[in-house]
Amino acid sequence: MSQPSNVPVSAADRRFMRLALALGHRNLGRTWPNPSVGAVVVAGEPGAERIVGQGVTAPGGRPHAEPMALAMAGAAARGATLYVSLEPCSHHGRTPPCTDAIIGAGITRVVTALTDPDSRVAGRGHGLLAEAGIAVTTGLLAEEAARDHRSHVTRVTLGRPSLHLKLAQTRDGFAGAPNERLRITGPIADGAVHLWRAHADAILVGIGTARADDPALTVRLPGLSDRSPLRVVLDSSLRILPSTYLVRSARDVPTLIVTTRRAPIHAKRMLASFGVEVIAVDSSRTGRIDLDEALRALADRGLTRICCEGGPGLADALAEANLVDVFTLITGPTALGGAGGLPAVGAALQERLAHGHLRAIETRSLGPDRAVTYERSV
Repeated sequence: MSQPSNVPVSAADRRFMRLALALGHRNLGRTWPNPSVGAVVVAGEPGAERIVGQGVTAPGGRPHAEPMALAMAGAAARGATLYVSLEPCSHHGRTPPCTDAIIGAGITRVVTALTDPDSRVAGRGHGLLAEAGIAVTTGLLAEEAARDHRSHVTRVTLGRPSLHLKLAQTRDGFAGAPNERLRITGPIADGAVHLWRAHADAILVGIGTARADDPALTVRLPGLSDRSPLRVVLDSSLRILPSTYLVRSARDVPTLIVTTRRAPIHAKRMLASFGVEVIAVDSSRTGRIDLDEALRALADRGLTRICCEGGPGLADALAEANLVDVFTLITGPTALGGAGGLPAVGAALQERLAHGHLRAIETRSLGPDRAVTYERSV
């Protein structure tokens, strides 16, 4: 089978690929179990290019971005260039391979950002296009694409969803105070958190947070209320109360509880009566939920992208299990002062930061708050 032949890329190539990435980013959290891919069809000679079609993976994962962009382009796709944020699929699933649609549309050049590590594709899509006489350029803006497609890559290669951990701390490093509920971040930072939720397949918390804070874990941004993802609670012995908002609202916002096999059956039945789904996994040696198995169970259900808002205890347990892929620490402007506060960053997470296992990639201001994002080192 012929292989892709990379050629120098132009400023226009980069511009159109950035558009494909932006299109794909738009539907993050809505397309699982499939990745959210962006595609752009561009016709015309260099210097006179025009966009004739664009598409993004539809909610639920079908149709894929490429056939949507090609359908918009129609006859203008013949002789045009297709920009795609991920290698086109080459296998039959619920729909025919995207490679077939690309070849049939008369596309003469395909530019992709990332090779799909899925064993059903893994370079085969690029190879089939090259075999059909299409010029294939790969790896354009690969680093940016790897971030947007981290969830897909993690599920395919590691068998679990990617996990974005979020913590908030006071200026002196505390997440909580004795007998007091702290308001650490302001409305701009809160809005950013809700946008992360909207781009996640699920929000994850532990039973401690569920009981102490009684959170809604929904997206409350104007125009995005329908983007609230699945809510997942880790509760090893099903201690969650039926009076909590998560349980009471389960018929309106899907809610899943991961527990252990020793959880009482009557509690499972009670939760089922409220519309809460319960799944059981093995316990760890300490009797808690085996976190790695819990994430694998979520991956088995198609989830690819988890946002964790579970507090310092769960955060440190995930860090100790080496399950944190992205970590955002938001620091508020006010100090707690005094003694007895709960540190936001535990020992295991501190160790991973100190040894460079999580490296800083972005620092930004969110009003008076400061957010630093770290990602897993390759």
